[in-house]
Amino acid sequence: MRRTFHRRLLAATLFVASLLVPTAVTPATAVPAAAADPSGRHHCPPGGLGPGVTARLDRTIEDVRRQAGIPGAVVGLWIPGKGCYVRASGVADKATGRPMTPDVHERIGSETKTFTATALLELVDEHRVRLDDPISRYVHGVPDGGRITLRHLAEMRSGLFPYSSDPDFVHDLLSDPERSFTPRQLLAYAFRHENTFAPGTQFQYSNTNFILLGMVVEKVTGQRLADFIDARILRPARLRHTLLPQGTEFPRPHPHGYTNQTLSGAVADATSWNPSWAWAAGAMISDLHDLRRWAEIVATGRLLSPGTQAQRLRMLPTGVPGLGYGLGLFDANGWIGHNGSIPGYETVTVYLPSMRATLVIMINTDITVQAQEPSTLLARAITGIVTPDHVYDGAAAAR
Repeated sequence: MRRTFHRRLLAATLFVASLLVPTAVTPATAVPAAAADPSGRHHCPPGGLGPGVTARLDRTIEDVRRQAGIPGAVVGLWIPGKGCYVRASGVADKATGRPMTPDVHERIGSETKTFTATALLELVDEHRVRLDDPISRYVHGVPDGGRITLRHLAEMRSGLFPYSSDPDFVHDLLSDPERSFTPRQLLAYAFRHENTFAPGTQFQYSNTNFILLGMVVEKVTGQRLADFIDARILRPARLRHTLLPQGTEFPRPHPHGYTNQTLSGAVADATSWNPSWAWAAGAMISDLHDLRRWAEIVATGRLLSPGTQAQRLRMLPTGVPGLGYGLGLFDANGWIGHNGSIPGYETVTVYLPSMRATLVIMINTDITVQAQEPSTLLARAITGIVTPDHVYDGAAAAR
């Protein structure tokens, strides 16, 4: 097994991404949204940001996509008062050459955390839980659970060992990537390890935290997390193409996803892999239209009280310049939101309040380039063109 798996794929790391320097300019082959999306759901005509900016984006996205080995990409950018840009490029299926289109569904990895955190914060607004409650009040058997609070979990400051860094978990997942895991099984991998630091003293990205928060929501509401998110978040927000799957279900159309997170290190098609191992931390599915809506909703707190949203946006340092982490979301040089990565897929969904701008990126690979997430390479390149004062430079690797 490769030593890089837990560091790169599942445990999550922090980094500042640098854009690959193009060695040559290649012709753009982007598919205009109007041609690829005859329904007009994305409401963005070709050239919506002006011919000059549109051409630069086309060229840059294509250069990064080709040099980073990204099979297919969907990019949506909306800036009120300036226009919009929606493009799909490359292929959704390398075997058949089927082109990527803007209407695909995609696994969104750790963007799921923004939904789980919102569910928790709705319960805070209803006075059914408090952020400073200890996790031991809701889930038994958590190491140091009497001192670890729900706030610590949502801020990634619990000190609980990331289950996805456990070698046995890595082996068990990759030996049978279509198997199903329960939340308790995932926690067992984490709890066999000592906590990594005292609660609240450091930042460490850990999926263990959000498995526990999902369990809190279920304990308090008596509902499955998927049902609560559907009723209290997806329906009010009119996110009709977003879901927390129970198994390997994957609405069509969807792209095939490609990963090298395998026991041998060979590239594999991860489309049918079971995301249950990520559950409340990273198993959800969405599309461009819904992610555009969700970016603004989560960044502005439309489903929460102002006081609770203010707590959510209290960004604490992560150790990476320009990157702060709040309650289940980050601030990357002004862009509020989250990224996501799960074998075969990566996404970025962020909102820039100062310009009311929204950026959504969906790609069908998680294979890094010089230890950099390909979705971050795209986000950095795009924002370097359209928001040079707010370049998306760093993000919590959302595994």
